[in-house]
Amino acid sequence: MLTIHHLGKSQSERILWLCEELGLDYDLVHHVRDPVTGLAPPSLVALHPMGTAPVIEDGEIVLAESGAIMEYIIGRHGGGRLMLAPTHPDYAQYVFWWHYANGNFQPAMGRNMVMSRLNLPVDNPIAARIRSRLLDAFTMMEMRLGKTPFLAGESLTAADIMMVFSLTTMRYFFPFDLAPYPNVRAYLQRVAARPAYQRAMQKGDPGMKLLLD
Repeated sequence: MLTIHHLGKSQSERILWLCEELGLDYDLVHHVRDPVTGLAPPSLVALHPMGTAPVIEDGEIVLAESGAIMEYIIGRHGGGRLMLAPTHPDYAQYVFWWHYANGNFQPAMGRNMVMSRLNLPVDNPIAARIRSRLLDAFTMMEMRLGKTPFLAGESLTAADIMMVFSLTTMRYFFPFDLAPYPNVRAYLQRVAARPAYQRAMQKGDPGMKLLLD
């Protein structure tokens, strides 16, 4: 059986959600952030050199990095479900959003989080450029979600599971107003209605207000 090592308010929520969507059994181990730094505790460092969540154990295998874990679980335990085959008409969109999630969008959120804490002048050109890249990302998502209910097309895929953390829980660390993006907000309501998402968030972060609008 899989063991998922989960850190509250972290990207490890993706792994719980994935397993709930796939109907997989797993053991869940909660780790608590350092009360002073807010960072991952030593217990995660003891599991994997990255020292961050998520981490899974599957027999003798110990694996970190949420995208890698998701690909491993889908391929090893999920029968390829929630991924699109190269022959699927939406395959290109699936591949794009799968890689965009952590390759571009999550780093953009992280850079803006750091810049917001530096208290730079509003006319700082570097901060303005970083902000504009993030706004461009939201505009692109808004356009896409005006055409399809999910990022890759008509059905939820692993690409959505990768993207949603940055649109929701990440906003605890970097508040971002979604009011100008009605298609993104409607998308998050579709996600919120999924029983698997509800179970995952209740198990991983019980009592946490979900930032879905």
